Amino acid sequence: MVEIVAKTRDFLTDVVEELKKVTWPDWPQLKNATLVILVFVLIVAGIIWLMDLGVRGVLGVIMDVFTR
Repeated sequence: MVEIVAKTRDFLTDVVEELKKVTWPDWPQLKNATLVILVFVLIVAGIIWLMDLGVRGVLGVIMDVFTR
């Protein structure tokens, strides 16, 4: 049990040391990155929506051919 506590303490100490090395983004960098991500997500969502429309159209044609 003592070994687990010691390992956990060592791990948490290492985590704190590594977090001190991190360079955190400032507010303008954070806003810019957020905007880029939002635009990217919207573009990907649009592409998926268009692909869905295409597949739905093709499946509709196939269903029409085989249900007549």
